[in-house]
Amino acid sequence: MPKFESLFTRVLVALIAIPFILWMTMLGGYYFFFLIAVISSFALFEFYGIAEAKGAAPLKTLGLMVGVIINGVFVYERFQVDIYQFVLTHFDIHSSMFSQHQLLSVVLLKFLLVTMLIELFRTKGSPTLNIAATISGVMIISLCFGTLIFLRELFPYGFPVYKFFAKGYADDLQLAQINRWGGYTVIAVFASIWMCDTAAYFAGSAFGKHRLFERVSPKKTWEGALFGFLFSIITMVASKILVLAYLSYLHAIVIGVLIGIFGQLGDLIESRFKRDAGVKDSSHIIPGHGGVYDRFDSLVYISPIVYLYIDFIVLS
Repeated sequence: MPKFESLFTRVLVALIAIPFILWMTMLGGYYFFFLIAVISSFALFEFYGIAEAKGAAPLKTLGLMVGVIINGVFVYERFQVDIYQFVLTHFDIHSSMFSQHQLLSVVLLKFLLVTMLIELFRTKGSPTLNIAATISGVMIISLCFGTLIFLRELFPYGFPVYKFFAKGYADDLQLAQINRWGGYTVIAVFASIWMCDTAAYFAGSAFGKHRLFERVSPKKTWEGALFGFLFSIITMVASKILVLAYLSYLHAIVIGVLIGIFGQLGDLIESRFKRDAGVKDSSHIIPGHGGVYDRFDSLVYISPIVYLYIDFIVLS
């Protein structure tokens, strides 16, 4: 009975949360940035909680502030265009701004230097552990989540129109279609991860006999992992057929393979962190699901990989 109640709670929360996530994803822009910044901040806070369980004393406030700024860097191109147009329209002033990569470099370098400087004067815990936990949290959570924003922003700002439209440019309807592709691409990644997790859970419960990585996650099985892998590919191919016309079947399969492999590895990596710290869940903020990091651990790991593949291979 408790297991059924837990499943009911999980499904109920999903029925509420998933439509909201999909809606914000399709809106894109600052709405999607806000969504990811909130999810990323909660996950980072939980990561720092895991680090504290191991005896570290991370600079949580600094890390959370910098994490949001790093998320913002990935929507910076949109912000830059909006600010530049506003200034030019209202004040007729021409000015230069940091490029996206320059801004990211500045933020990361200053974060590293400030973290080390603060630890010079702190007397709490081990400076080595504190610095490592503070910086690794931002790099693992905030930076990786930021690449998902980057992926969404590729479509209004980095989509190579000349490769996909014979006339070499896109009209307003086609630009709207490109923007929808961005939302659908991120949703397809979400769906592939969710289908992978669901298939792995039910197939592992029904058929699982061979432990996948017992030292890290005793309940996961090779049978469950295989079903999860197959369903991530099926989901990406279905997404290509239904809404992602710009993807070839080969690219859809490759992305499905990447999600099926590295998404599950992301889950195992978080399990390794928790087992090392002696905690079961990263938090209990989501009824029936544990913590935010628990729900999005696969996404943290897979987002940079999918972003790099789509940007440098599919769209290059």
